[in-house]
Amino acid sequence: MIIIDLDTFYTESAKLSALPTYIKKILKQAGEGNEIILTGKAPVWLYLSVAHALHGKAKKLTYRSPVTGDVVIFDHNPF
Repeated sequence: MIIIDLDTFYTESAKLSALPTYIKKILKQAGEGNEIILTGKAPVWLYLSVAHALHGKAKKLTYRSPVTGDVVIFDHNPF
């Protein structure tokens, strides 16, 4: 299981113009076929973009929040 804290990818605020750089770093950190948990203070557009980029790369993607707890975005584990 790999935890990716999205607010570590930028300083003051996320920039849409930097999205390709964020995605490249996140894909490298996520690897292939792993269970990924996304967390951290980040804009919704960044969460959605990352989830889209990880679809087909991650076996399972979960959003973790102190308010909601864990929310499964997708799970491609056949078991």
